[in-house]
Amino acid sequence: MKTVLSNLLVAAALPFILAGTAIAQPPPPGACQNCGVVQSVNTTKQRGEASGVGIVAGGVLGGVIGHQIGSGRGNTVATIAGAGLGAVAGNQVEKNVNTKTSWDVAIRMDNGTVRTFHYSNAPTVAAGDRVKLIDGGKRLALVVN
Repeated sequence: MKTVLSNLLVAAALPFILAGTAIAQPPPPGACQNCGVVQSVNTTKQRGEASGVGIVAGGVLGGVIGHQIGSGRGNTVATIAGAGLGAVAGNQVEKNVNTKTSWDVAIRMDNGTVRTFHYSNAPTVAAGDRVKLIDGGKRLALVVN
């Protein structure tokens, strides 16, 4: 008797348990197949590579500035130090100039799946916005209901 009662309780509870489980299902007929809600927009900065131009330009400029300091042996030391410091600074400046920013947009589609799209330009959407994918996600359009 206890087994029958426990089986009935499990059978009665099963629909409620399954209702809490997210299962990707197609939207109803006539619903937007390419729509969803933006879950997050994450920005990523990738530091640029140095090609050597910054090192050379910084070294030359630093050497010229260093040469203006002192005279005799001090002038030579200042020129060498200026060239070295200029090369290091020029390399860092070049890396900063070549930094690339990208954005990852995660969208929970109406069928329950989450899709993430990578963009090189800042998206015009924010978390919570309802959007429609255009050209397979190359662009996003806000959906007004």
